[in-house]
Amino acid sequence: MIAGGGPAGAVLALVLARAGVEVTLLEKHGDFLRDFRGDTIHPSTLQVLDELGLAREFLRLPHRKAYEVGIVTDAGETRLANLRGLPGRYDYIAFVPQWEFLNLVTSAAGAYPNFRLLMNAEAYDLIREGGAVRGLRYRDASGEHEIRAALTVAADGRSSTLRERAGLVPEDLKAPMDVVWFALPRNDGDRDDTFLRISSGNMMVAINRETYWQLAYLIPKGGYSALVSGGIDALREPVARLLPWLADRTGGIGGYDDVSVLTVMLNRLRRWHRPGLLCIGDAAHAMSPVFGVGINLAVQDAVAAANLLAGSLRSGAPIPEPTLHLLQRRRMAPTRVTQAAQRLVQNLVIRPALSRRFDPSGLPRDLTKVPLVNRLIPRFVGFGVRPEHVYVRESPPP
Repeated sequence: MIAGGGPAGAVLALVLARAGVEVTLLEKHGDFLRDFRGDTIHPSTLQVLDELGLAREFLRLPHRKAYEVGIVTDAGETRLANLRGLPGRYDYIAFVPQWEFLNLVTSAAGAYPNFRLLMNAEAYDLIREGGAVRGLRYRDASGEHEIRAALTVAADGRSSTLRERAGLVPEDLKAPMDVVWFALPRNDGDRDDTFLRISSGNMMVAINRETYWQLAYLIPKGGYSALVSGGIDALREPVARLLPWLADRTGGIGGYDDVSVLTVMLNRLRRWHRPGLLCIGDAAHAMSPVFGVGINLAVQDAVAAANLLAGSLRSGAPIPEPTLHLLQRRRMAPTRVTQAAQRLVQNLVIRPALSRRFDPSGLPRDLTKVPLVNRLIPRFVGFGVRPEHVYVRESPPP
């Protein structure tokens, strides 16, 4: 039983279903349409899709490949990382709307008769018996229901209801910013890349979506009310200043109804499990948008969990809690290292930039020419720490 149809829950459901495990996946919404997200699929996840036989179908989806990562400052431009030359088939980041990714994964899972997807089904409580979790309770349009299971997986996001019901409280690692997402039209003469724009007092990520720019404007933590109080020009003005070639299009932000606000969280659980319950993805560790690796960490959790648990789950027997702890031990190190790197960027770049203390003059023009940096950053961004591979074999159909 998996609660949450995001990347962690969907990929776990697919890998378990293809291994012959009876799987029910609950998604509280009626579809997977979530707008204003980074939607970055990194080489580690592309490799997982390849191992699941979905890479070709994924690459038929409308997408854009990014081979380099760059920073634009008031002093000029800096090449941060070049992903070309990474080992394996995939040496780029693919930008694909998250709903397309989730539709692909759940459709593939739907080919197995032992997979069930319940939409508009919100998990709201756990079933406990004998000191262990034995399933969950959910509600849909027809009322309230129960599903019993050998293992319940909380993949219901960074504000996980099931995590709360289990009494698991994440450690807050603090993030200095929130993010205002919005879109503006893209013209043929615009630059072609996706990049980070930094100026003293302002930061913005610009993502090329072919026909439009998806823009993420960073504001100080809790600063959205102050931004709104300044009127819509308080947002239009810095956009025009940071990206002057977009100045004639900022009128496309008609008002704050045209934006989406992400309250950034950076946290992790000290304990990812209870007897009969496992937390993965954002329910176990909310990631900062830094490096855009949230989806990919969630997918890695899912693959590791399936590798570890598929054999036992096929039998339908309860999973011993020490076995669940093995999954936490395996995935905690990548979580800690990634979050430490995110905190480093927050402290060295984001905090100074938002507090007007950022000086770009010390940045080299091309970090890809620094040998150590050129080896480490592309691998970290592309594959992360301890990338997982699908080792569970597909079970032949009945």
